[in-house]
Amino acid sequence: MAAIDSASASPLTLDQLRKFEQVAAHGSFTAAAAQLGLTQPAMSQQIRQLERQLGVRLFERVGRRVAPTAAGLDLLAHLPGVHLALESAVQAVRAHADQVAGAVRIGTGLTACLYRLPPVLRRLRQAHPRLALVVSTGNTDELVRRVEDNQLDLALVTLPVASRALGLVPLQQDEIVAVRAREAGAWPARITPALLCDQPLVMFAPGTSTRGLIDAWFGQGARKPQPAMALDSVEAIKAVVAAGLGCSLLPRAAVASPEAQAALAVAPLSPPLHRTQAIALRQDKPLTPALRATVAAIAAQDGG
Repeated sequence: MAAIDSASASPLTLDQLRKFEQVAAHGSFTAAAAQLGLTQPAMSQQIRQLERQLGVRLFERVGRRVAPTAAGLDLLAHLPGVHLALESAVQAVRAHADQVAGAVRIGTGLTACLYRLPPVLRRLRQAHPRLALVVSTGNTDELVRRVEDNQLDLALVTLPVASRALGLVPLQQDEIVAVRAREAGAWPARITPALLCDQPLVMFAPGTSTRGLIDAWFGQGARKPQPAMALDSVEAIKAVVAAGLGCSLLPRAAVASPEAQAALAVAPLSPPLHRTQAIALRQDKPLTPALRATVAAIAAQDGG
């Protein structure tokens, strides 16, 4: 394929990039064409034209699917920035209206979704009826990737987070506490890693940020715990513990309700253990009135 002549090349269009992105996402010219309401020959012609403009091949056939070449992968990696630049330009114009309206896509862990966000979302909707809040859950690593790819506008994540693309707004620390069934009696004065290693433990599933912090806390002792059960739902852990099937380590916010206090014996750890959550946004993310109001409301919930 001939090299691109920068002096005579036609400028790329957003429509071309959108078609390229759809083919890469579906791994098929036919499926991408159907998604965009085109015929397969028309889609193939559009991609060939884009390849001629760039002077490189963007796709290669792998079995029954097409996959981006190295050049295609490089182009694909730049598309989130292209979309952000366009979004920034549009929002710069819309910001003149200075209205808190439109959609804000929020990512969060399940614990924050259950115990931190509901009052924030309620106040935001009451104050800004035209604001649409779309919430999805996931673990910190997944949420970080989705914010980096501009699939989410912001996310509540557990620190530490290593990403040069993101800006972080730390929130208040959340204490991790020991919990067991109320009928099991009060906890001893000091709840150490060694003491809990002798108990049947109901833990968060491996791979979550909170489980990583808890594992590091146990790592201060001479023994490693052998969990009796691992669950990915804080409510499921509370139910299992309340039934007397073991003890657990949970964020204090998850056991602060009167119902939880009635069913569970709660005590601090020794040494203490805390997790710090933060609001994560892309550093180049345009702060629309809607996004600015959402960030401010979440920070205010924590006294920030």
